[in-house]
Amino acid sequence: MKILAISDTHGKLDKVRDIWPKLTDIDMILHAGDFIRDGKALSKELKVPVVTVKGNCDNGYSHDDFETVATEYGDILVTHGHMENVKYRLDNLLYKALENDCRAVVFGHTHRAFVGEDKGIHLINPGSLTLPRDGSDGSYAIIRTSKDSFDASIVYYSTIMGGRKPPQSGFLRNLLNYSDSF
Repeated sequence: MKILAISDTHGKLDKVRDIWPKLTDIDMILHAGDFIRDGKALSKELKVPVVTVKGNCDNGYSHDDFETVATEYGDILVTHGHMENVKYRLDNLLYKALENDCRAVVFGHTHRAFVGEDKGIHLINPGSLTLPRDGSDGSYAIIRTSKDSFDASIVYYSTIMGGRKPPQSGFLRNLLNYSDSF
């Protein structure tokens, strides 16, 4: 199975529309929130199954705003991540995956791309195509699953659309990006 994972589109789908013709054999899209209506719009427009969840910018979100998606590798938990405090720690996200017998998690909220693994659980944050906070011009993830394998990779918008603008890093940038009090 080949899955496109996106997050934090915030009502702006132009970059998703830009990359879509360049992608091949996508079986499903996972949209990890902000905004749920974006995922629903993509489902109608692109004619592919889209699993979408509410984020902190959607009305009426709760701890129950997550979905599980069955793959031949095992279930994937899809959540925005704000209720699990992903800006500060990933253990709550990991526990939620374990509680729901999931082998992977797709989440958003930080607007920063991340792929990792902990306790056998794959953790994927596709970043944001629309409002990235890593100095790039946006990112998404491609996930490939089979019965015996799981592979996730981050793709930057500029890589597929031409040019190269790598993400920026640094302590001060991270501090400013994650501070709600400045």
